[in-house]
Order: sequence, then structure tokens, then C-alpha cells
Amino acid sequence: MKVSIFERLTSRKKRLSRLKQRVLDYLSSLPKDQILEDQLKVIDFLRNNEISVFPYEFTKEYDPKDIEIFRDTQLDLFYTHLDGKKLYYKSGTSKTKAQKYFNSLLLEQDNRSPHRYLKDNFNVEQNDVIVDVGAAEGNFSLSVIEKARHIYLFEPDKNWIKALKGTFAPYSDKVTITQKFVSDSPLHECITLDEYFKENREVNFIKADVEGAEAQVIKGASTIIEHQKNLKIAICTYHRQEDADDLDVLLKELGFSNSFSNGYMLYYYGRTNIVREPYLRKAVLRAVKQ
Repeated sequence: MKVSIFERLTSRKKRLSRLKQRVLDYLSSLPKDQILEDQLKVIDFLRNNEISVFPYEFTKEYDPKDIEIFRDTQLDLFYTHLDGKKLYYKSGTSKTKAQKYFNSLLLEQDNRSPHRYLKDNFNVEQNDVIVDVGAAEGNFSLSVIEKARHIYLFEPDKNWIKALKGTFAPYSDKVTITQKFVSDSPLHECITLDEYFKENREVNFIKADVEGAEAQVIKGASTIIEHQKNLKIAICTYHRQEDADDLDVLLKELGFSNSFSNGYMLYYYGRTNIVREPYLRKAVLRAVKQ
């Protein structure tokens, strides 16, 4: 969260307490006939709880202490089980950090979470070719690995590569891991999806979570989008206040029908992230081109 010099001198707890009050003041000032049901849920939550990225009651059902953590001594990595499959965590950390991280993954993909990528009428289909941009630990791809014909994982952070290789070792014949940024220009350590798939443009599903660079990912896939008849995109829209509107317009111009996940996020992370009115952000845009 981008903060002033004065705010930097105060504790994080106080800064978040002030942010909570600003959010409540703003939402409470809206005309009652203009407040949506999801916004009312946020108001009720904030009045009775500390501020949260996911300001909803379902978050209380999750506790990091409930996450079972194991250690692979051969790889020297922690892992947990996701639907009976091993999901590894990056090296150089503690068991407690791994528990918190894996707990956050379960929380964000809860059916009630605004961060959930899939839903009943927006799903990965059998034999799909999937592109996972900003894969991190790979939980999304692991959750759909049985359906996929092939999955292409793009993750620039070298700290995740060893974990990804461990997680997808049983599926190495249908998974390709690439340590690069995906953007709209093939410069330095970046690649575009159009360049990567120039020999074969068949892609059925793209998931993108890239810290605010989602528009560049889409712009760098214009040829794929033009030639692929059936294509779904699940893209994160919460890293900056304007992302949801900008990405919605961009994808509609490219011929997609769009819908947002339910609910909102109160996203206050990121050094360049300016947290301002209206505060609540739509989290995931689900786009379909047919």
C-alpha cells in the first residue's frame, strides 16, 4: 500500500485501523438505495472485525494451524496435500509460513471467495490446453491437472521453480514450466504469448495473476485471441483501483463476454498500490470468447 511519509512513521496496525474507518465512512455515506447487498455485507463485517483483504464472515472458517505440513527431505521442501496431490512450497522458509500461505490459497479459492477463478458455468473442460500466467506455487493448475491435455506454467520468480518442478513431477509429460515474465513485448526476461505459441496457437484457457500487468498479458496474446474460436480467460482485476474497468473494456473490445466473480476485495498490499475511493475492488474477471 502506497503511504505518505507521515503514515510510514505509524504502526501497520494503526494504518489499517485508519483505512478501515475511511472505508466505513465512505460506504456509510452512500445513498441507501445505491448500496448493493455485497457492500452491505462488507459494512457489517468491518463494523465487527478488523480489516481484511476478504471482508466476509467465511474467512473465519480458516485457520493456518489446521493445515497439515510435511517435509520432503529429498527435495528439502515443505508441502501439503491438495485433493490428494502434493503441493510444494518454495524453499528457504518455515513450517509456519508454509501453513499461512497454503491456508490463504484455500481461502481465496473458497466457493464464496471473490478471488475464485472458476464456477459451475465457467470451468476448465476436458482436454483443454491451459496457460497459467503468474503460476506461483501452481495451485490452480494442480486443481485441474486431470482435465488438461497440456498446461503451460509461466513464473518469473526463481524461488518457485524448484517447488513447481516438485509439484508437477508426476505430470511432467503434460506440463511445461517457463521462468519468464509474460508481457506485450519480448524484451529482457519477458515473452509474449503470441511469440511463445507462434507455431501452435491452440490455447483454450488462460489464467493470469501478475501483480497489475494483466493488460500487457492480454495485449501480447492478440493473435491467439483472434484465431482461437473457443477461449476462456480468468484474470485478476484487484491489484489497482482501475484494473477492473480497464480490463473489462479491453476484453469486450476483443470480442469476449465478461462477468465478474461475486463480492469484493479490500486490497491494500503493493508498494505502488494507491488505496482510494471507492475502495472495494472486483477481484476476478471471467471472459468467454465463442
